[in-house]
Amino acid sequence: MEKTKRLLFLDDIRYPVEAYHYTKQDIFFRSDWHIVRNYEQFVNRILEKGLPEMISFDHDLADEHYLKQDSQEFVEKTGYDCAKWLVEYCMDNYLDLPKFYSHSMNPVGKENILSLLKNFKN
Repeated sequence: MEKTKRLLFLDDIRYPVEAYHYTKQDIFFRSDWHIVRNYEQFVNRILEKGLPEMISFDHDLADEHYLKQDSQEFVEKTGYDCAKWLVEYCMDNYLDLPKFYSHSMNPVGKENILSLLKNFKN
């Protein structure tokens, strides 16, 4: 039986080991990461497998997020949308939030994700 991957890595292009290069977080060397590339995969993975031990969030999950920095008209959902869904899911199911981190290179997006999750946790 395959060991369930206990860590969830949300990023449209990068792999965990790449996040290590600029975060210097050793956890990115672990081999039990499951990678999801978008909102749909993120939601489906948690619905199918339950909450992971930890989730590392990227904010920008599509090329368009890099193009129209000032526009709020993103069609593609971001890591922030995933974080909002996670909070709702935990509230609806009376679950504790898993550990979380954001390896996003978008400083504003990263701060938004972490603030949302920290506020819910408190």
